[in-house]
Amino acid sequence: MDEEIDPDGEDANAVLVEESAELLHILSRQPAAVVTELLRMVPGEAACPSQPASGGPEERLQAVLEYFRRAGTAECSSFLGRVCMLCDDIPMRLESRLMSVAGHSSSDHGKISPAASDQRSLSPPADLQIKRPRIDYWELYVAAVRRSLQRRWERLTATQHMLRDVQLDHVWFSPRTTNRGRDRPDQTPGSADRGGLTPEPDGDFVCLESRVTLDSFLQESTGKMTVLTGQAGSGKTLLMSRLGQLWADSLGPIPSSYLFVLLEFRQLNLLLRPLSLSELLFQHYPPPEGGDMAKRTIVEYLLSNPEQSCWVLDGYDEFQGKLSRADPHRGTPGLENSLPVADLISGLLNRQILPGSTVLVTCRLRDVVDLDGVSDKVGQLLGWNHQEIREYVDNFFRGKDKALGEKAADLLFSSRHLLSMSSLPALCNICCICLDYLLLGERRQAVRSSRIGETEKGADGGAQIPPDHKVTTEKDAHTERSTDILGNGTNGGDELFQTTSEVPNTLTQIYLTLLSAFLARCSSQGEDQPNSSRFSQSSLRLQQSKLCELSRLAWKGLEEHKILFLEEELSPDVLKFSIRTGLFTQVELRRQNGTCVKAFSFIHLTVQEFFAALQVMTGTNVSDALLKKRFSLKTRWTTRSDQRKVFTDSLCLFVCGLASPHCTSTLVQLTRTSGEAVEQNWVQKRQKLVLNLLKTRCCSSSLTGPKVLELCHCVQESQDSQLAKQVVSSRPTLELRNIWLVPDDIDALAFVVNSGGGSGIGLDFGACSMELECLDVLPRCENLHFLSFRGRKYEDKFAEKLSSVLPEFKKLKKLEFSGTILTAAGAASLASGLQNCPSITEINLSDNNLKNEGIKHVSAIFTHLQSLQSITLGQNHTSLEGVHCLIEKMSSCSSIQHVHAEGKKDIKVTFSENAERSHKMEHAPSASLLNQNWSNGSMLRLTTLLARCPALSVVDDGGKDQVILKFCSDRSARQQLKTFRMNRSVLPPADITTVCSKLTQCQSPVQFEFICCSLSSEAIKSLIKVLSKTKSLRKLNVSQSITSTADALVLIDCLTHNQNVTAVDISLRDEAFISFDQVKAEEVSCRFTHFILNLDDLKRLLDILKKGPGLSYLDLTGNELGDEGVKILVDSLPELKISHYANLSNNRLTQQGLLHVAWTLCACSNVSGVEVSLKADERCLIWFSQTGSGEKTLRVRESSLEREHLVRLSEIVSTCPTLDKLELRNNSLRLEWIEELMKLLKARETEYTISIEECWMRAENAVHLLCRCLELNGNVQTIGIQQSTLRLSLKSTELTSVCGDSSDPAQTMIARKISLVHCAVDGDHQDSLWRIIQSCAFLTELDFSHSRLGEKGTEFLCSFLPLLPNLTTISLSGHKITDTAAQSLTRLFPRLQSLNLSHCRWSSSAELRLIEALGQCVGLEELCLDLVEMSAEGRTCLPRTLRSIGSLRSLKLNKIATDGHSDAGTGLDLLAAMEELTQIKEMELDGWKISDAGVQQLIRLLPLWKELRKIILSENLISDQSGEKLLDALQSCDHLQELNLSRNALGVLSAARMAVVLPALTRLSVLDISENPIGSQGVARLSKAIMCLKNLSKIHLTSVGTCELCAVTASLAHCPLIQFVGLGWNGCDDQVALELAKVLPVCHKLTWIDLESNRVTLSGAQALVRALKLCPTLQVIRLWKNKISQNEAQMLSLKDRRLNFSPT
Repeated sequence: MDEEIDPDGEDANAVLVEESAELLHILSRQPAAVVTELLRMVPGEAACPSQPASGGPEERLQAVLEYFRRAGTAECSSFLGRVCMLCDDIPMRLESRLMSVAGHSSSDHGKISPAASDQRSLSPPADLQIKRPRIDYWELYVAAVRRSLQRRWERLTATQHMLRDVQLDHVWFSPRTTNRGRDRPDQTPGSADRGGLTPEPDGDFVCLESRVTLDSFLQESTGKMTVLTGQAGSGKTLLMSRLGQLWADSLGPIPSSYLFVLLEFRQLNLLLRPLSLSELLFQHYPPPEGGDMAKRTIVEYLLSNPEQSCWVLDGYDEFQGKLSRADPHRGTPGLENSLPVADLISGLLNRQILPGSTVLVTCRLRDVVDLDGVSDKVGQLLGWNHQEIREYVDNFFRGKDKALGEKAADLLFSSRHLLSMSSLPALCNICCICLDYLLLGERRQAVRSSRIGETEKGADGGAQIPPDHKVTTEKDAHTERSTDILGNGTNGGDELFQTTSEVPNTLTQIYLTLLSAFLARCSSQGEDQPNSSRFSQSSLRLQQSKLCELSRLAWKGLEEHKILFLEEELSPDVLKFSIRTGLFTQVELRRQNGTCVKAFSFIHLTVQEFFAALQVMTGTNVSDALLKKRFSLKTRWTTRSDQRKVFTDSLCLFVCGLASPHCTSTLVQLTRTSGEAVEQNWVQKRQKLVLNLLKTRCCSSSLTGPKVLELCHCVQESQDSQLAKQVVSSRPTLELRNIWLVPDDIDALAFVVNSGGGSGIGLDFGACSMELECLDVLPRCENLHFLSFRGRKYEDKFAEKLSSVLPEFKKLKKLEFSGTILTAAGAASLASGLQNCPSITEINLSDNNLKNEGIKHVSAIFTHLQSLQSITLGQNHTSLEGVHCLIEKMSSCSSIQHVHAEGKKDIKVTFSENAERSHKMEHAPSASLLNQNWSNGSMLRLTTLLARCPALSVVDDGGKDQVILKFCSDRSARQQLKTFRMNRSVLPPADITTVCSKLTQCQSPVQFEFICCSLSSEAIKSLIKVLSKTKSLRKLNVSQSITSTADALVLIDCLTHNQNVTAVDISLRDEAFISFDQVKAEEVSCRFTHFILNLDDLKRLLDILKKGPGLSYLDLTGNELGDEGVKILVDSLPELKISHYANLSNNRLTQQGLLHVAWTLCACSNVSGVEVSLKADERCLIWFSQTGSGEKTLRVRESSLEREHLVRLSEIVSTCPTLDKLELRNNSLRLEWIEELMKLLKARETEYTISIEECWMRAENAVHLLCRCLELNGNVQTIGIQQSTLRLSLKSTELTSVCGDSSDPAQTMIARKISLVHCAVDGDHQDSLWRIIQSCAFLTELDFSHSRLGEKGTEFLCSFLPLLPNLTTISLSGHKITDTAAQSLTRLFPRLQSLNLSHCRWSSSAELRLIEALGQCVGLEELCLDLVEMSAEGRTCLPRTLRSIGSLRSLKLNKIATDGHSDAGTGLDLLAAMEELTQIKEMELDGWKISDAGVQQLIRLLPLWKELRKIILSENLISDQSGEKLLDALQSCDHLQELNLSRNALGVLSAARMAVVLPALTRLSVLDISENPIGSQGVARLSKAIMCLKNLSKIHLTSVGTCELCAVTASLAHCPLIQFVGLGWNGCDDQVALELAKVLPVCHKLTWIDLESNRVTLSGAQALVRALKLCPTLQVIRLWKNKISQNEAQMLSLKDRRLNFSPT
């Protein structure tokens, strides 16, 4: 550090010689006017100052310095004084020295040279008299601050006896990334100014896992804003005090010439009134000598030399104020400008106050986000390592007993919880107190046992303690859990914690032990037996009142975010007790008036949280509702919007731990006021509530990774294995993303994983930072089946450590180590570990850096892993050399089934299963080498390898850059599929038998094709006879060869003779074939269509099907069964074992046959649904469920039903208790028939719905029908008519059963919802409506959208709405609301939960009244204002209103912001107002014309909308670049189900981002990106993302700028729930249609496909028709405006009417 300079005896010339280099650097940066003034002091320069010198400015300044080095002392002193007066940015040390020698020399020499005298404008003595007092006051004040900080450190070391010697070069920090504001200028001084030891790093980003000492970290912090983070109790405050003490001793990284200002945020909280910078500076340090003049002088000097100060702000996490961002319009405050303390601190951090000063802030890691944009450096204080922990433990026990200290250290390192806690100094002290209590108790037990004898029992009736009983380690404790750690109050045990049983194995148990230790201190001081070996519950009862008061105080502090308690807040007894036991520490605070007060805090925040948890579990003032509200799982992900918390969020852990039954007796002791039995019942009830809350979290499937981890900790604390099972049952794979993990976290995961039983459980670590010690703990997860590590944080060293523990995972089946920076060396380590994992089946090492060498290491273990099924090696920077290695391996490893290599991005090796290997029945091994960069050399190498592979049978050139290799499984050519094909040939039966007999001798798989061969009955019988004897047959194709029903029945009889049949498809019009497999088929699909089946043929067919295997589906379309045949069939359904569906369409059914089919809902328990339509394209489907249970549906449309049919349907509904939905659509029903149906329908305990659509349900008929339904059936729960469809639900309730006999409709109508939407209701019907509505006393929802009530009718409707006492939901979409209607309507607002005013028109006054009144809707959850006509005043008012409705879950504002320039600001204001809508689930902003500025607002809001399910942003101005950023922000919306970005300007960038983001949105069900120029490249990337969307039900890709949609179409096969596919207006050709035909059979729920305006021809449409026969659920394929002629369209429509060629 800088040495102190004594001016006595210093010579000005000598000082100039020493400081010339630095002076030259300073002078060269001064303004030209200053340099000219200094040059004029040299004789000769004054005569012609304007003439150019012979050299540059630096050479001329060098000449000036050289002149004065040789000049006289007085002249040199004058020059130095002039430099001080004129120059800026002189370091304080140098300025002080120059001023000193200049003043000293001036006083010693009365004369100077005349030349020099003539060149000065001011005399140095006069200048020195102005500047010298400022430096004197400053130096005196700096000296006073040094003394103050030294005294502070002395007080600290005197009160903390266990304080370690803090050396900054032994304190380790981890530099972290910073988010520095882009608009902040870098105010860091140059290297000459700060005197740095090392050069400045190039950037702000440092490796997260790097380590530096605090001394090194702070060396480069001069002039910067540095943030030091650390956990509570890590020693941040102590380090800042030490830093101040080192500065005071002229040591450490802070220059001693600086002013060191140490401020604590806990102290700043007491400064309530505004104060000036001067008052802030002198608030905590003694005022300087010299009074106000000195204060003013010091502050003036500070403002002019801010770089001479270092401000340390300690404990930002305790600050109760809110920092503000930089305000460019706010200048530097003057001496007397008073500001709130938060503004002063904000100005200091934003560098608007004292720019260039050094600032250090300490805080918790989660609070760093508040300082983003202002911090230059961020470092995290690392915890103690094992050596430091052992040193502390040794020092703690040094004065007691060396052996005791060694045993304590051994116990601490054997306990995972104690070891994890001990990494923090404060908690290490707590652990030592616990161990001291436990070990001393054990020693006393041993002494007592030796004196009394082994059979002696304690006087309190406690259990016998053997003399050799000792404290067990955590490892031993896992097998010795039978001994309760807490007395249960029933077995005679009277101790709070059995000190001689075991080391506590949960955090709660540790703190219970700590409580015992502290209370034992009171016992040792005379309140209990000083030599007692156990702490008794009698002592707990003795201190019960004090402990209860402490717990209440802790809870109050927790609620008020308060950790400091003033002396007057505590009773004297409790204060004395807390200090004596060591529970409290004392601090001294200074109020704003300068008086000092004593304050107290718990020794650690976790201790306060533990006492608060005791209050939660014992205090009646904490209600169940409050407990539910406070019970939440913490997350380790922090955002800027998170509220800053002073506590550690351990409350939930302690509450869960205290909910354990082991803690019941202890809690009862703390609550006993009215009797033990009563209090025990209360405690147990509270414990049950906590466990139920925890159970709810366990069953939740929506928790993020950090909350899942916290849940595991809570479950571990509760020690409840059943809860642990529920955790893994709801999430078989625990996914953890971007979390810093410690061994304690892995231990919690192990507790949960091991409680999951035999079920396969997985751990997925994505970009989680973890210590290598975590891998030592990981093998405790005994039931682990799947283990994944993804992220660039995992490298070779991590893999090497992982390989050492892999053999310990006895049940591991799947390992992923992908997306890391693993190299060949790491792959070799992993391979060595994996070869000792015999149960492993899948390995994924893709997206690493293995290269060819790594592939060789991995392939070497293929033969060692007998259970291996697949290994993925793509994206590893390999070449064809690596692929060659895998091909070569195929010749030596017989288990390899397939090698697939596509370029460098996809390499996968699959293996045959064990059973297949043993039976030699696997498919032919093969290798696919696609898109390789072939050269002559590489191809030659490949052929050389193939020559060594005797299994090679076929080499097929598959096109450009593709080679497909096929191998024989038995290394010969026998297993190739052989095809025998005959077309248009007539063979006699004997010849067919001869040919087939010869072919069946072939050991290879074989298929027979007899197409258009006119097979006779004898030939078919011969064929069946031969087929029953062969095992190699795979397919028999007899298309166009079966001409009679009898022959078809002979062929289908193979189901009873051949167990290898998998599918039978026999049609008189289409293909006819039978498929076989090598093994027995569990289920067979059967299609027997377009024959004429008489009753005898039908019975024969049914006999065959009953004898055969189970059927996946049965298709009997077009067989002219008639009603009688259908009756026979449905009566046989229970014996047919159909799992999916039966298709009976086009069988000439009448209404009677319809009723036969409908009756299956009652007769067959496994029938789940029936669909019947008797129009031209007759449709009849019966759906089955595999479970045979669940809800059932009956749909009847266009079947011309009569009254008696409705009566019969009502009987079916009443007879089938599980029928939950009846749909009757366009069945020509009359009004009176529906009324009679309503009389017949009976209610059930479960709700079911009725839907009836008829074209006459409009206007007066609609109103009349609605009223009659309510009057005729008192069980109607909801009823509504929309357009021409009546929908109602019925359910039996207690109210209807009581009032069922009443003749008064008002007493029987229990309807909760009434709606009349788009059904032409006008004002003439209002009397009838009002009469029926007022009779529904329980009405909660009312919807009159798009009616024709008119202004008067709307006013009348709004006038009686407030009279409905339970009404909470109202929809008036499409109405004109007058002032009168608005006034009436607003009276209803305070109790509304849902409001729909879309498409409404209103006056400006009514608009303002409604929008302002919306602010009163404190419980409003849904608001729809689509397409409303809003004035400028309304648009201004709406943002203010939205800010006050924080309860909104759904907000629809489509097309309210137009494209006018005046609305741009309003749109941004509306977006800004949505910041408070943190509970939002649905957001619709269609047609807002949102541009880049609006997208930025959305990006800021999306992380706040954690519960977002739906967002519509269609028809906006979102660019491709903005869309990419928006999609990134959507990653935080884990619950998103619907995303609509249609009609924007998204392109390839957005599509590429979708490929990354969409797979993470696992709940996404609707995706609309139509009318965006994504192009072929974007669609290709999107297709890969679609494969991951397992919940996708609708996808809209209309007009996306490319016709290449084959890839995205193929990806739909991976979407089992897909229902709607929109591919219109893309110019797609037949390739897309062919791809659709392939995926249709596997998309069982698909109902609608839109292919309009493409280029599909007849060929593509025919492929779709062929696929439609396997898709009974599909309703429409739109093919309008394709390359299909009108005649072709008519022909196709005749084949299947589901093909639609019309424009609508």
